[in-house]
Amino acid sequence: MTSEGTGSGPGAFRPSARASELISRFEDLPEGEGSGVGESVAGRVVARRDSGKLVFVVLQDSTGRIQLFCSLSELDPDSFATAKDCDLGDWLGAQGEIIRTKRGELSVKARSVTLVAKAMRPLPDKWHGVTDTETRYRQRYLDLIVNPDARQALEAKAKVLASVRSTLADRGFIEVETPILQPLPGGAAAKPFSARYEALDTEVYMRVAPELYLKRVLVGGVERIYELGRCFRNEGISTRHNPEFTMLEAYQAFADYSDMMELVEAIVAAAALAVMGTTQLIYAERELDLTPPWDRRSLAELASDAVGRELSIEMSRDELANVAASHGLEVQADWGPGKILFHIYDKLAEGEIWGPAFVVDFPEEVSPLARPHADKAGLAERFEAVCAGREMANAFSELNDPVLQRERLEAQAKKRAAGDEEAMRLDEDFLRALEHGMPPAGGMGLGIDRLVMLLTNASSIREALTFPQLRPEKGL
Repeated sequence: MTSEGTGSGPGAFRPSARASELISRFEDLPEGEGSGVGESVAGRVVARRDSGKLVFVVLQDSTGRIQLFCSLSELDPDSFATAKDCDLGDWLGAQGEIIRTKRGELSVKARSVTLVAKAMRPLPDKWHGVTDTETRYRQRYLDLIVNPDARQALEAKAKVLASVRSTLADRGFIEVETPILQPLPGGAAAKPFSARYEALDTEVYMRVAPELYLKRVLVGGVERIYELGRCFRNEGISTRHNPEFTMLEAYQAFADYSDMMELVEAIVAAAALAVMGTTQLIYAERELDLTPPWDRRSLAELASDAVGRELSIEMSRDELANVAASHGLEVQADWGPGKILFHIYDKLAEGEIWGPAFVVDFPEEVSPLARPHADKAGLAERFEAVCAGREMANAFSELNDPVLQRERLEAQAKKRAAGDEEAMRLDEDFLRALEHGMPPAGGMGLGIDRLVMLLTNASSIREALTFPQLRPEKGL
């Protein structure tokens, strides 16, 4: 093309209609008839058939496919040459009348054809597409071109985000933004990424959660708030985990964890309706009904079922450790009864919950930001929402006692000093904010990518991420 003086195409082209719109508008157009309506369309060439004086080109835009009917007798020589010589992957624009061919194919009877952008590399094989998983994730642009499921996942996530915002706005929540670069990471037990902020000559951390900053906003008197944003955890990659992910966190003053259960149910059900049109899904070939209300079971009850005997937070550390060991679970010397009980649940029970269900009343030992249970010593007013064997949301009645919160964070700091890289740091500025008075509140965090997984029947979180994290590609 460059040798012919055409560069990489003329660039600017403005279609007047998209494929799906034309298919809907002209669904009743009879075979072999013209509509008398002229439109301009644009898209990527995904198929071409040359019959000499007729060339049929299939364009794909973001909504679907439309055929160009290109006749030598109807087109100027340059336009016909463009249609005849185009390659799969090229972007074309065309203007003409909407017709339906004698074979029943809705088409644009082209009056002009323009090369919009030239593809310098070939598309994947049209019959097999991109089948290598590594290629699909690394070259997602190819996956989006040839794999409708990849495009549907992208659209589903956009619908989920819009639905979440709508549900929360209807309930009086306002969206706020908090720092991604933080002087101290906090709000979750996770190892952070760090970076050097040269202008201030200081180390900063990419947030593992927005929780502590959102609570500062509660202290400021804004009673219903949420944030949708990226969080970063310097941890392993799996079908459930990516180091960069999208999290919803929401906080409501004068509420508790029971209110957060109802909020999670409402958000998830509304998102399912937005994406699927129903709350009754098939996931991994099993039925999954997201219709509220969801089942509620205590963590101790589920752990007891998993090991075949009754367990409780009142049991001694040694007794719980022996139960764990008898089921092949290792425990660390500094773990108390609460951490061991949680470990038994986490490793033996959570993966068996199809749900959706709320697992309630977690040990205080593993819930440093949650309020102690009003009636059950050693437990916290905390739940996790579990669907299809994995956690989707985590929520508390938030701890707003600055004295107790300091004790909890100091205990976390000691664990960190002893080598626990996921333990929280002592955040004096956060404690100073609490000392100004934070209203009692419920708070929740929900993994958007895991919700998208459910609603798109995806087995890996990578399918819900446009560009999942991968090992560096060799040779680039």
